[in-house]
Order: sequence, then structure tokens, then C-alpha cells
Amino acid sequence: MSETRRKLTTIFCADVQDYTRLMGADEEGTLASLKRCRESMGRLIESHGGRVVNTWGDGLIADFPSVVEAVRAAVDTQNELACFNARRPADGRMLFRIGINLGDVIVEGDDIYGDGVNIAARLQTSAAAGGIVISSTVYDQVRNKVAVGFEFLGPLMVKNVDEGVPSYAVKIGDTRDETPSAERSGSARPQPVMAAAKAETTPAPGGRRLYGVLGVIAAALIGINLLSWQGVFWARFPVLALAVVAALAWNRDQARFNRKTTLLAILALGLAGINLFTWTGQFWAIWPILGIAAVMGLRWSMRR
Repeated sequence: MSETRRKLTTIFCADVQDYTRLMGADEEGTLASLKRCRESMGRLIESHGGRVVNTWGDGLIADFPSVVEAVRAAVDTQNELACFNARRPADGRMLFRIGINLGDVIVEGDDIYGDGVNIAARLQTSAAAGGIVISSTVYDQVRNKVAVGFEFLGPLMVKNVDEGVPSYAVKIGDTRDETPSAERSGSARPQPVMAAAKAETTPAPGGRRLYGVLGVIAAALIGINLLSWQGVFWARFPVLALAVVAALAWNRDQARFNRKTTLLAILALGLAGINLFTWTGQFWAIWPILGIAAVMGLRWSMRR
């Protein structure tokens, strides 16, 4: 019997979008295209230090000792396959979806198993045709090392994993499933990778607008309070409420911290602010804050 052990590795999963439809339209042609694409993918995986673990149907799984090289292999794969698909009719393109995760896996012989593999497979099914989706564990390792952009997709629910897995789409230039125009239909080269794209994600335009609107409202309230001053700074309460709204909006979009934990922290800070703004000599907010701290402590201790 082969020895069972564990290791930390980068898992790379890929499959073909609409493979059943392609097989129904042209079995022999689809199988030939699949073989051609897999050969290219296997060559690129090996050139980046990876190893093809297994293939099944239209799927492929590989692992890499380097997170950075796994993402580079995925980008190179999608760029090379874009060349292949540029010469094919729109309804006959073989567009792969790729998911990448960094996790601890069980190794049995040449195969790997576990939640790390399951998460990579779930990320892959969430990717757009011709696209790449990575987990936050991968993003943290590559965000300043790979010349591509990233778009935060939010938490992804995965079977047998209690909390959502924050995920990111890798932005590698043109949309792979767009139909080429007549002017460029003869070109076999894809658009270049976005080398100048920022590696860090930035707030969504809607988020920036919300912060701006809240800031303008807060400034207007403070200005009205000062211009009509009668000895009471009444604007402190609506400004505190606006600050809480801004913090909740930030928490909705951020992926660095656990959202439920930061929500409790925002609630605690809001209570402390109310206590200070209504100060009568007693810090009554200490009791609800202690309760919130206890809940946060329980959540931390019960994490898997």
C-alpha cells in the first residue's frame, strides 16, 4: 500500500466550458482539440515547475511547489489557448476555466485529496470561460509578484467549509469568449497581459462614490452646526451614524479580515462612540463591549 502523508501545495484545476455541447456537435473534433489543448497545458505546467496530477473527462488537476509559478502557468495557458481559439469559429472554441488554491492536502501515491483540492475545483467552476479565479491564500502570495490585475469577487461558499472563501478573478487582458472582429480575425496573437495593472485591488467605483457622499454629508452637517452654533455640538450623532455606515460598506467589500469579526468590532466602536458622546460619568458601554469581545473570542476558538 502507498504511504499516506500531507503537504502544503498549490492546486491548479481546469476544465472546459460547455464541453457537453461541444461533444454533441462534433465528438472527434472536440476530442482532438482537447488533446491538443491538454498537451499545451501540460507543457506549460511542467515549464513552471508544476506536475499534472490527474485528468478526467475534460478536467485536469495539477500541483505546484510555487504559488507564483502556478499563477504564471495559468496566465500563460490562457494566453496560448486564446491563440488556438482565435482561429476557430465562435461556437467551436475550447475555453478552459482555471481555479487555483493554496492549501494543505493529503497525498496518496501520485494523487492528492482534501479541502484544498475541493476549494480549487469550486473556484474553477466559478471562473468565466477563458478565465482564472484564485483564493485569497493565493492572492496574498502573488499580489505584488505577478504583473496582472485582480478583481475581488467576494466570499465563495464551498461544501464542507464553514465560512466563504474570498476569491479573486485574475485580469489577463481581453475577454476570451468575445467574438473577434473581422479586422483582427486573421491574427493569432492575443492581447498582451496587463503588465501595468495594479496588483492590489482598489475600492469599487460604487464604494468610492458612497464614501464621497457620506463625507460631503458629514462636512455639511458639521458646517451647519458651527454656523448655527448655540453651544451644542448636535452634529456628532449623525456624523457617528455616517461613520458606522461607511465602516459597514468597507466591511462588505474588504477581504483581509473575517467579515463577521469586523462587524462585531464596528458595533463595539459605535457603542463606545455613543457612550462618549453622551458621557455622564459612567462608561456603560464596557458591558456590551465585553459581551461582543466574548463572542469574538468564542468565534476565534471555534475556528477550524
